[in-house]
Amino acid sequence: MSETWPEIKKRKLRERRGEVFDWIQSVVTALLVCVLLFTFIVRVVGVVGTSMIDTLQQGDRLLVSDLFYDPKQGDIVVLWKESFSDEPIVKRIIATGGQSVDIDFDQGIVYVDGQALEEDYILEPTHRRIDFANPVVVPEGCLFVMGDNRNGSTDSRDDRIGFVDERLVMGKALFLIYPGADEETGKRDWSRIGFLH
Repeated sequence: MSETWPEIKKRKLRERRGEVFDWIQSVVTALLVCVLLFTFIVRVVGVVGTSMIDTLQQGDRLLVSDLFYDPKQGDIVVLWKESFSDEPIVKRIIATGGQSVDIDFDQGIVYVDGQALEEDYILEPTHRRIDFANPVVVPEGCLFVMGDNRNGSTDSRDDRIGFVDERLVMGKALFLIYPGADEETGKRDWSRIGFLH
């Protein structure tokens, strides 16, 4: 027996309602996953300032995660240091708790535990002393951080930042997702998108 026109209309209306319900359910699920992802796993943080040039620049957007993160020397991290700024700051970990840091400002070389660091990521050698008194030992549970733009960075050499308690680290910067505009040209270098090291 074939369906009557009113029965066909009712069936099609039920099918459309089911499709709309499925679509709404998919959107709500996607939003919930995004909220959970960006609340508990990763955050997007913008770079403010020039202290990490050439690695990072003003306006870069980074994916940052603290999930199972244990700070390690060489990592780029985002941290809070209210004695310096009410905005998060981005720096590189130079030394962790128990390590010693010494800097030869004449040669521009940073030493950790007596070994010169191979720093192919810095803009120029470290000649700016700020408040730093050689050498120092990083207290347990703390970090010594510096910007890659050593002579244009406020970092652990400055008493306002000093040693950073590991609990103030928001997470490790994992991925550059959106490049900031170059200050001189105003153009974005899309080839910079990718994992950070």
